[in-house]
Formats: sequence, C-alpha cells, structure tokens
Amino acid sequence: MMKIRRIHKKFWFVLLVFSFTKLTAQTSDTNFETPVIETIKKIESVFNVKIEDDRHLLKDITLEYADWRIEQGRLEVSLANVLAPFNLTTFKQKDGSYTVRKFQHHKVSEAKAQRRLNYLTHLYHDKEEWETRKAELKSCMILAFGINKAPATPISKPILTKKRKFDGYSVQNIALEILPGVYTTGSIYKPYPLKNDAAIIITPNGHFGNGRYRESEQIRCAMLAKMGAIVVNFDLFAWGESRLQFSSETHRNSIASTIQVLSGMRLLDYAATLKHADVSRVGVTGGSGGGSHTMFLAALDDRVTVSVPVVMVSANHSGGCPCESGRGIHLCGNGTNNAEVAAMAAPKPQLIISDGKDWTQAVPEIEFPFIERTYGFYDKKDFVKNAHFRNEGHDYGHSKRMAMYPFMAKYLNLDLSKLKNDNGEIDESTCTIETYDALYVFDNKEENLPENALRDIDKLYALFGEKNNRVYEK
Repeated sequence: MMKIRRIHKKFWFVLLVFSFTKLTAQTSDTNFETPVIETIKKIESVFNVKIEDDRHLLKDITLEYADWRIEQGRLEVSLANVLAPFNLTTFKQKDGSYTVRKFQHHKVSEAKAQRRLNYLTHLYHDKEEWETRKAELKSCMILAFGINKAPATPISKPILTKKRKFDGYSVQNIALEILPGVYTTGSIYKPYPLKNDAAIIITPNGHFGNGRYRESEQIRCAMLAKMGAIVVNFDLFAWGESRLQFSSETHRNSIASTIQVLSGMRLLDYAATLKHADVSRVGVTGGSGGGSHTMFLAALDDRVTVSVPVVMVSANHSGGCPCESGRGIHLCGNGTNNAEVAAMAAPKPQLIISDGKDWTQAVPEIEFPFIERTYGFYDKKDFVKNAHFRNEGHDYGHSKRMAMYPFMAKYLNLDLSKLKNDNGEIDESTCTIETYDALYVFDNKEENLPENALRDIDKLYALFGEKNNRVYEK
C-alpha cells in the first residue's frame, strides 16, 4: 500500500510540474495563446470525455485565452467557447463521445434540437396560441422565400407533349411558364380514362439520382394516377431539363428554393383549371429535398388538404442544400425547424415517413410527439401518423410507398382497389417505366426552348428585385 501511495505521489508531482510548465509558457504577453488541440485535450481530462478530430480540423490552429474559455461543469458551453471562433462545432455520438465538425447552419446536434423543441413547446399551450405562432411563421416564410415579390404568372399557354396511354393512366409532359421566361418542366399523370372528378397531387422532387426520371418516381406517380388522382411531377431547379436554362451549379443558389416553392404553387394553379380536377382534394408528397418542399407547400398553400413528407421531418436537420435552407426560413419566429414546419399542416391529415439510418431516426421518440401535440390542439391527433422504417435508409422506396398509398386513398377519397392484384396485394408491376427521352418536353435540347427563355441567373434574381450575392465555393 505504501508503494502504491508513493507511485501516486510521484504521478501527481510529474503532472503538476507538467501543468505548471505549460501554464508558465503561456502569459499575457502572448494573450495566453494555446494550440486548440491542447485545449481540447484538457477539456477531455476535465470532463472525462473523448473528443475525436478525425478530419484533422484542429491542426495548426491556436486560440487566445484558450484555457480561460473552459467553464467548470459546462462541457458543451466550453466546447462552443473554444471551437466557435473557428466555425467549428461538435456532435455527440451514441457512445457519449464527441466528434469535431465544421459548423453547418442546417444541422445541429440532437441534444440542441431537443432543447429547441422543449423551448417551442413552452411557447404555445392551446389552439389560439398556436394559431398566432403559425401565422407569424407563415408570414415570415413567405417574405423569406420572396414569394411576395414574385411577378404574376405569365398568361402564356403551357407547352404540352402528346399524351401517352398506359394501363389505367396517361402521361403528358409539360413546360409551364411560372415567371417571365422561366419554365418549370415536368409530367402530368392522369387516370385513364378520366371520366370522374379527380384529386390533385403535387410531387416535389428530391436529390435522388436521375431526379424525376428515375423508376421509383415514375411508379409513384403512375400508381397515384391509377387510383384516381391528377399527379403533377416536376424537375428541381437546375436539374433535368431545367438545366437548359440554368447551369447545374446554380441549383445551389438560394433562389432555387424560391423557384421550387413557386413551381409547386403555380403548377397547382394550372392543375386546378383542368377538366375533372377537384380542388377540394389536394395532396402533396416527396422525399428528401422533396420532403422539405412537401412541408413548405403544405404550410404555405391553404389548398393542400393532405401531406406526406418522406425522410425529411427532423428537428436537427433542415436540409443541406440551399434549395431547402438557403433563404433562412428556419430563422423565422426567432428560430424554428422542420418539426414545427410540419406541424403547420395541422389539423389536415399528414403521414410522416421516417427511417432509422438518417436524420429522421428519432422521429417516433422526438419529432412525432411534438407534432402530435399540435394536432391535439384541434382534437385531431388521429389525423397525423408516423410510418417508421427502423432498418431502412434515406429513400422513397417500395415499403415507404406501400405506407403512402393507403393514406392518400383514405384522405383523398381515392380507389385503392385499382392498385391490387387478384391476391389483394398492391402491385406496382402494372406501371410502364418510360425512357428519360420520353419524359422530356424540349428533347433536352436548348435550341428547342421558347425564344423568351431566361438563361441568366442574375436576371432571375432581378425578377424579384434582388441581386445574386452568392459566394461560390472554390
């Protein structure tokens, strides 16, 4: 025992000498400047945690008054004090360790997201208080997107391709001039033959490979049309045929979010004029970035009666692309997130689809109860559902579509039996997968664009009375 004590005394003596040497090496003459790596190691020791810098973001950076920024008993505050000056942050891992990352305005830790939801929960306690909050958020979002400054829809007729007829549905490609010289391209799927009133479903696209031309997207639109809906699908800004007007790099301009919201609204305007269109039944659904725009459209356009946002309802992630988070809408109301944006659809039916391998992994435990509470203000908790696929990843795949079809059928009064085979199973094999060429409006050739087609991103900003101030990444 005596030997162990002597070893301990020797250890603490060495540590004291080491600490004193380091302390005396830093003085007011150098503003107590210390390599950040050393300060992080000290934080690890003080709080008994592991902090991983696997991307070497701390290499060769120093901080003045570094150790002074460590606050006893306040780990996350200390980390923020030390890392924030370098635009860095940390994310807590499931094992209790922390990982250093560059600060991202669209992504926060789950702990911070939970604190935000707790704060929001105490902002409103009943329907009246929530309606006031919702109105504030909606007004701010409209201003942030710049929708209030958008020129009126041109009176030009839509450009439509020849109708193609398949088993229970038809497809026709469309280019709609939503702004002077700005054409949104997409396809309209309709029940065939179309004899009765049909619901309208808008399907914003996400950042999945091949955009609206991919097989799963065609299947989703075709199946909804077979059930009795007029389905409008459209390209992301500067994706697909939209690149004929604006180069792909401009997709990361903040104006992309404005154009995509406006595209959904003005395609809905057009769909509402179609024969047999029932404007009292309007749905919207999309995955990933399309899930963001599903929430946006449901929150901002009162005509939407049913929404199904897929793999995007998250309190800690608001979309990494400027086409989702580039206009600062999540700063509205002194700070909001996609969980609260999704809640703005209340009390209208909403199915939130989530999975276990992306930022929606905690929806059943965190985001859904928050949203369900808001529906409770209207005594409509049964109008909001969560389909969670714990072993799946970030997609709008088969199982997620199988959850969506019955929900849309129930609340849009669609005929689910149209999708079932002789065994009573929903069967997607009856859909025809078209080639990409078949879905083009302009044959994907710039020379086929209308003469007035806008091709200058600066002029697009000018339509809204704005300047293009984007800082391009090197």
